[in-house]
Parts: sequence; C-alpha cells; structure tokens
Amino acid sequence: MSEQFDVIVIGAGPAGYVAAIRAAQLGLKTACIDAFTGKDGKQALGGTCLNVGCIPSKALLDSSRQFWNLAHNLPAHGISVKDAKVDMAAFIARKDKIVKQFTGGIGQLFKANKVTPYYGTGKLLKGNQVEITAADGSKQTISATNVVLASGSIPIELPFAKFDGKHIVDNAGALDFTEVPKRLGVIGAGVIGLELGSVWRRMGSEVTIIEALPTFLAATDADVAKIAAKEFAKQGLDIKLDAKLNKAEVKKDGVHLTYTDKAGEQTLVVDKLLVAVGRRAYTKELLAEDTGVKLDERGRIVIDEHNHTGVDGVWAVGDAVRGPMLAHKGSEEGVAVAEWIAGKAGHVNLDTIPFVIYTEPEVAWVGKSEQQLKAEGVPYKTGNFPFAAIGRAVAMNEGVGMVKMLAHAETDRILGVHMVGPGVSELVAECVVAMEFKGSSEDLARIVHAHPTLSEAVHEAALSVDKRAIHKGN
Repeated sequence: MSEQFDVIVIGAGPAGYVAAIRAAQLGLKTACIDAFTGKDGKQALGGTCLNVGCIPSKALLDSSRQFWNLAHNLPAHGISVKDAKVDMAAFIARKDKIVKQFTGGIGQLFKANKVTPYYGTGKLLKGNQVEITAADGSKQTISATNVVLASGSIPIELPFAKFDGKHIVDNAGALDFTEVPKRLGVIGAGVIGLELGSVWRRMGSEVTIIEALPTFLAATDADVAKIAAKEFAKQGLDIKLDAKLNKAEVKKDGVHLTYTDKAGEQTLVVDKLLVAVGRRAYTKELLAEDTGVKLDERGRIVIDEHNHTGVDGVWAVGDAVRGPMLAHKGSEEGVAVAEWIAGKAGHVNLDTIPFVIYTEPEVAWVGKSEQQLKAEGVPYKTGNFPFAAIGRAVAMNEGVGMVKMLAHAETDRILGVHMVGPGVSELVAECVVAMEFKGSSEDLARIVHAHPTLSEAVHEAALSVDKRAIHKGN
C-alpha cells in the first residue's frame, strides 16, 4: 500500500516548494518531489531559480558590479584603486555559497512545516498516483487526493548551436566559467542574455549579443527601451538587432558564428557562446498516457483560470503553464492553488505581475506599454520623470533613466508603469500595489514620498500625468 498524502507536489522550484509549504501550513499532509542535484551531489531544492537562475545570477551581477565600479564609478567620488584583480575561484565560490545557503534553507523550511521531501523524478499516474524514480533507477509509488504539477522549464536549444557545456552553453554554463572569456557571444537580448552578458562585460569580456527581433526589449515601453539600449551600448555591450544566427561551429580558435542581418551574411568568432533564446515548459516523462492531463501546442499544461487541469484533483503551476515564466508568478500560483485545495479564496492577477531586468541600470515594468495601448485603442495619458532631476540618484552618481506612467484618459486608473534607472526593481512594487487597488495616478500623486529618495521619481511621474510635476517642465 503506497503512502497517502493530501497533496503531492512534483517539482521544488519557486512554484512547487511554495505550494508545498503553503499546503502544509493549511494543515494538509504534503509531499514534494524533486530531482535537482547540487555541486555536492546531494538534493538541491529550489529548482532552476535558486540553483542556476535568479539567485546565482544576482550574486554574479553584484560581484561584477563591484569590480566595474572600481574603474568606472568610484573615480567620480574621488576614490581611486590601481591594479584591481579578480580571483575567479573566489568569484564563483561566493555565488555557490549563496546558492547552497538558500537551497539548504528550503530544506529547513520543509522540515519546519512537516513537508516530506522525495529525491527523484515524479510521474503522474492515473488516479492521482505518483511514481518516483530515484537516481539509482529504483521506483516507488505514493498517492494523494491532490497533485500539483510544478515541473518548470528548460532552455530552448538551437539545432545548429547545440549545448556542449564547454564552448556553447546555456544559463547554467555561463554561471560557471572558470576564467573570463575574451570574446563572448550571446544569442538573444532577453533577460538572461542581457544579465549574463552584463556580468562578463563588466569582468572584461568583449560581448556581442545577436537578437533576431528588430525591436529591442519589445515587451517594455519604447521610451524606456531606448534609454536602456543607449546605456548598454556605453558599457560596451554590442547588441545587433534584426540578426538571425544561421550556424555555430566549434573550431580550434573558438566558436565560429554565421548570422544574417540587414546588410547580409556576417561572421563572428567568439571564445564562448551563450544561447539564451528563451525557455520551454518541461514535461518530459511527467505524465502517463492515461492521466487525461492535456498539453497545448507549446507543450504547456492546459489549465483553467484556477490552475486546474480538468482532471479531478490535478493542478499545475509555474513555468509549465501559460503566463510569464517568472519565479514570483509561479510562487503566487503555488500559494493560490494550495488555498483553493484547502477551500479558501486563492488569487493571482496576471495583469499586475512585475517584470524586472537586473542590469545596470535596472529595467522594470508592470501593466501595459504605450505601444500596447495604442494598438488596443485605449484612451490614455502619460507622464514621466527623469532620475537626472532626483537628488538621491544624482548623489549616488546614478542619475540615468526615468519613470513613465500611463493612466486611462477618462478614469485616470493606472494602466502601466515602465522605468529604467537605479533601484527600479524595488520601486515598481509601489506601482503594483496601486494597480491592484485599482489606483489612479492622482492617488500616487497625493501620497507623500520621503525626500531625498529614488521613490520621488514615481511621485513626480504621477504628478506629470496631470502636467503638474514640480521639478521639471511639463
């Protein structure tokens, strides 16, 4: 007789482990299955995000920023450092230590909340049974009233630029270079490409980013994207738009790339190639054929508005379902599903999920862009405010960028906020809260913001919507 649970979660990434903890908090007997292995050969909870994504990339971004600042920002403060060097082993070890701290932390949270962890891959069988296959091939079966599928996503591999883990790498490989590549090629100018491209550019790499789309950061507002592109170019990121990679060949002197842009066929030789063209839902061997769970044309698990698959007691969350592939989106879905299972009112609003790119300057946004509102025929008004007029930003020597706010022309309800500049990954949260409460630009304009702070840029942008910003001409 297999062990019986109230809830089994397959996957311990940000969607899965959060679903498991919340379910346990609600008094449900919960198990969570995951096969991720750390560098020490042991189970490493946290999925892609904690192991080879969000957390390690931020660790390297911060370390590389410190190094960049020595030569590029500190002189403006009257501080000079000569012959600064980097110990690459320590550079990577710091990242690994942070990763282990957080993956181990989830293990402690499981223990504290009485979540039973299983080490292996989980496969949903008919009747809400789950088969677990351990690393040694041994199998066991457990069952539950409810099963939550949180299998996550994996990098998309190009057939003509297959990952070899040494010369052509995915995000995980780009986090573990043992030395700074002299020439780094990046395919894809999305979040991963820009963040990891920034890390190695700051460390001294010549970075070339090849992007197939003709528009840079098309998902955010065009005015914000324009500022970001200009700043990245100043930093030495060579971003080639409307350029399609045709071939990547590993030779003795590097990876030989052939791509096509408006001028025709081009060639480029790099020492390392990071392929970051997106991710796809990972559902390999997740479902037995007779479960009744369906996949869409993109391989994602089909769900309704409550993340239910249509099969009694089977739910799905995170990167394996529709919506943006963001850790915080998956976590909120995990919480919501646990609460729906427990008979409570779960909630996830896909329209107010913030997006962040942790480059320098940071880029963040929530809601609609101006180009989207135009295309949809929605009447709107807009206001913006530059960080160059914010005392705190200038004092930090980071007075680049702006906050742009879009509000409905008739109701003044905030429809979107887009920003580029210092600390905007934190500033966007205020705008998310305002939008969740159906707030207007007038609401934010009337709220007192501390001076001097970066948040004053949000306040002044809200004032600017009504042409009454104090510290700039309207």
